[in-house]
Amino acid sequence: MTAAPALAEPPLVHRGARRVPRRVTSTRPLWNLAAIVVVWATSLVVVAVWLAGGEAQALRAGGADTLNALGRAAGLASANLLFYQVLLMARVPLFERGFGRDGITRMHRIVGFWSFALFIAHIVLQVLGYAIDAGANPVVQVWEFVWDYPGMLLATAGTGLLLMVVVTSVRKARRRLRYESWHLLHLYGYLGVGLAIPHMLWTGADFVSSPAATTYWWAMWGATVAAVLVFRLGMPLARSLRHGIRVSAVVPDGRSGVSVRMTGRRLERLHARGGQFFVWRFLDGPGWTRGHPFSLAADPAGGELVISARIVGDGTHRLAALRPGTRVLIEGPYGTMTADERRGGHLLMIGAGAGVAPLVSVLEDAEWAPEEATLLVRDHAEADALRTDAITRLVRERGLRHAALLGPRARTASPWLPLSHAEWTGPDLIRYVTPRPADTDVFLCGPPPWMAAVRADLRRAGVPAERIHLEAFTV
Repeated sequence: MTAAPALAEPPLVHRGARRVPRRVTSTRPLWNLAAIVVVWATSLVVVAVWLAGGEAQALRAGGADTLNALGRAAGLASANLLFYQVLLMARVPLFERGFGRDGITRMHRIVGFWSFALFIAHIVLQVLGYAIDAGANPVVQVWEFVWDYPGMLLATAGTGLLLMVVVTSVRKARRRLRYESWHLLHLYGYLGVGLAIPHMLWTGADFVSSPAATTYWWAMWGATVAAVLVFRLGMPLARSLRHGIRVSAVVPDGRSGVSVRMTGRRLERLHARGGQFFVWRFLDGPGWTRGHPFSLAADPAGGELVISARIVGDGTHRLAALRPGTRVLIEGPYGTMTADERRGGHLLMIGAGAGVAPLVSVLEDAEWAPEEATLLVRDHAEADALRTDAITRLVRERGLRHAALLGPRARTASPWLPLSHAEWTGPDLIRYVTPRPADTDVFLCGPPPWMAAVRADLRRAGVPAERIHLEAFTV
């Protein structure tokens, strides 16, 4: 069998210098409960609006009445999901803390496709229902809807924009687009929602006949707009101006990486933690409006903000060209993959490529005893490794156990391992580096497919699902 990964052992002087880990009671379950209650409460209001409009009776009537009742139900559900489609990405603290970035990313994708599917069902059912009721051709009915009903021309334009966002979000199309182009197209979803919703208030039977329902729907629409203006624009701008963040240094990190160090005023008031991320905008010229999510690569308690990245695209190439003194706009901090999620026992960090950066920041922030933390890093070659100086310091000064898994990918049931360890199974290797999997907190960071493979092996090795911590940025 292939040799086990060579784990760096701490110097003997550190073996007796035990530090007591800080035990923190996470407030995330309470935030999660609050977020779920809000989502369900607003969803139940939508059901109440539909029932109050007499749609249950219409549903049983058959023919055009049934089609129209189903169409209105689909429209109400779609509109409610469209609101949440925007709110989930508006950086609202309730959802950020309640669901976490990884959960929000998954929900945003699922909610987006479901809201659009229900939106199409709403259109089809209403066209057929009205056409049958009027004895008209469905094509003629569509024409009359668009040109004769208030707000329908706007809704048609909104539908086109939402269709564009959905098509470009399909994974195959998404992979063909540069991140910057996809992000710009994705922003049109806000405009699409804004154009598609008002027609319900102007022509929807459930709202025209109920002032209370109309008031509620306008309030939801206004709250959604306010959330975007406050949490996506107002607060980030105010925070950036208050802290005056500027680039202090740009240094190479490995063969193909770069680290950007930033300083500012009273950065401790950001209350950022190792493992969290910001959306960064560097005011270095044209294109500065495009934000890029990068995790902190060092514990911000050190008095500066540090990010590290592989140079693979336009956004990361710009990092290498930044000059000291460049002003920085930030959104954040976001994310829940911090040391507060740890429940105690062994600490296992597994990262691939640039994914090692947030893991290092978590290790610097967390409290653990010598040999109580292990870091596995997956890279194609040793020269590609990032944050090597920080890792060496953690090994030397705090007793971190570290191993590099280098080489091409293995074509086995555990594809997250390198070819050099192809004879190992993922669960066996995990049990080798952490003999008590059930008492281990695992932090993962890397490409989503890679993390999925690692997570599956962690579960097979006996690591409880609630002790596997990860976040993904991709939608």
